[in-house]
Amino acid sequence: MQIENMPNYGAVPPAEMAKLAEQVVLGKAKKHPEITLILAVMAGIFVAIGAMFYTITMAGAQGTPYGLTKLVGGIVFSVGLMLVVLCGGELFTSSTLLLMGKATGKLKLGNIAKNWSLVYLGNFIGSIIFATLIVYGGIWEGGHGQVGLSSLYIAKAKLGHPFVQDIVLGLLCNLLVCLCYWMTLSARTAAGKMMACVLPVAAFVVAGFEHSVANMYLLPVAYLTKAVAGPEFWQAIGYSAADFDMITLQNIVMNLIPVTIGNILGGGVMVGLSKWFVYLRVKG
Repeated sequence: MQIENMPNYGAVPPAEMAKLAEQVVLGKAKKHPEITLILAVMAGIFVAIGAMFYTITMAGAQGTPYGLTKLVGGIVFSVGLMLVVLCGGELFTSSTLLLMGKATGKLKLGNIAKNWSLVYLGNFIGSIIFATLIVYGGIWEGGHGQVGLSSLYIAKAKLGHPFVQDIVLGLLCNLLVCLCYWMTLSARTAAGKMMACVLPVAAFVVAGFEHSVANMYLLPVAYLTKAVAGPEFWQAIGYSAADFDMITLQNIVMNLIPVTIGNILGGGVMVGLSKWFVYLRVKG
């Protein structure tokens, strides 16, 4: 029983969440382009912070059980989405939900394309800024080079997928990320929103799914590490630059393209349009 004048901390029911999500995506499309770009840069930095945390957590973990290591890495990675949700940011993967606005007839494809372009660009700028700071701050030298090796290993694994597999992995990733974002709309407290971020994000990290904005940091930071590392680094980790010859700008682009397509399908179609169909579609 609700006590008068007391806040309601119960979860928002699914049908109300759908209406709230529609308001949120329409608000995203109406923001001034400069505001959208700045918020997107910040979101790129926030996700990069989570990715950096993940990379360092994975450093030197070869002797730890695979699943346990990935679980811990996924949990710490979730701080990136927590920052986006609580501190404010425009993240491309959640912006795929703008397709709901098209389905309800309140947004045109031109509005969506403009928003996606600005947010994607801003996320990329933020990710590159943070990757550059991390590399030239010497963070990759930590653990006698194990942090840098972790970055290289992560990038090598991501660049080893064929095009179609990257689409599928991107789809599965943003299915989880947008469901995660959807759950944060249900939570009424900061703690509730933070908790809603943890397990879905950990799940996609554990499974090795592909997040386009995370890859905007994880792949360039490995590329830059490889570019600036000296002979002492390679000697310390027992590898050479030739062992990571697949980490090239061309391969990074060829990863981001299919992963981005998959993210749109997973978030915009599988979450956004399915929720529209169930809760917001005008039934006649």
